[in-house]
Amino acid sequence: MFFRFNNDLSRTIVDNVEYVVYATHMSNFGSFIRERREHLQTRDRARFSLRRIAQTIDIEPSYLSKIERGQQPPPGEETIVALATQLEVDPDVLLALAGKVSRDLQLIIRTRPVLFAEVIRQLRDMPDHAVLRVVREVRDGNW
Repeated sequence: MFFRFNNDLSRTIVDNVEYVVYATHMSNFGSFIRERREHLQTRDRARFSLRRIAQTIDIEPSYLSKIERGQQPPPGEETIVALATQLEVDPDVLLALAGKVSRDLQLIIRTRPVLFAEVIRQLRDMPDHAVLRVVREVRDGNW
């Protein structure tokens, strides 16, 4: 299932978790980008062509092609976020596939590294529904 942007945060979180599970089963960043772009091309061939996407995010088409074929490593955060926007994907999902964490999350983690490391380790083995419950409780202030 691909990520859907909508106003219902609960549904968005659930869609995002399902999307991450799907994304993590892809062989690599490049093949995920290519598959997502080609999937979107079935909806709008011109808008999601390799050349158009590359032009929109201000990179060379040959560079994007090399990324898709795994001949180049994932680009920097700014390019990944722009690519995520064009491909209608949550930027955090693409960053994770690239083995990166956004700068804003890095700053948050640095404020309390031990505490956030422990939280993440505790959440690692929890089922998705339990993680969603924690997220909702934090978001709603029900602790």
